[in-house]
Amino acid sequence: MKVQLDRDRCQGHGRCYVLASSVFESDDDGYGLVVSDSVPVELHEPARKGAGNCPEDAITIIED
Repeated sequence: MKVQLDRDRCQGHGRCYVLASSVFESDDDGYGLVVSDSVPVELHEPARKGAGNCPEDAITIIED
């Protein structure tokens, strides 16, 4: 699995990194960042949860 975050769409709600802190983190302004483009199997569910709760649909999950 890979995760992409569209920085132009992110509004900084922070739901992704609150729900999946091993997959997403905050930049200095509170906008989301992806920790690593490639997500290990044990973090697939948190990645999906973080993406599914993004109000701007700024996160794309790419299944392998």
